[in-house]
Amino acid sequence: MQALIDQAIVMRSRAKAPYSHYAVGAAVLTKEGTIIGGCNVESSSYGLTCCAERIAIYNAIADGHKHFKALAVATENGAPPCGACRQVIWEQCGDIPVYLTDKNGHFTTTTSKALFPEPFDQTNLQ
Repeated sequence: MQALIDQAIVMRSRAKAPYSHYAVGAAVLTKEGTIIGGCNVESSSYGLTCCAERIAIYNAIADGHKHFKALAVATENGAPPCGACRQVIWEQCGDIPVYLTDKNGHFTTTTSKALFPEPFDQTNLQ
């Protein structure tokens, strides 16, 4: 768990957030034990901005990983993921532990189910 949190903190330092100045890093732990990170990248066309959580998960999927064990998110104040990220976390990872870390490395633990208690997913499309 600590290695996952540490990677999220490292990824936060790589964020490109020239507009919000709110750097976010994330790291996902794959079923195989690989840790893959991501950071938020902002665009002047704000809708094109992508969050660290989604970038980490998408990087892992692009690397061929399909099953995930945990996610860590590092922000200034230990904030939880946005709604769009909660949707992606649920759909791609299912119910996993989520570690929310502040700039000092203090963290709280929650789950994707607790963050997104009534998810919209493939079961709603039938």
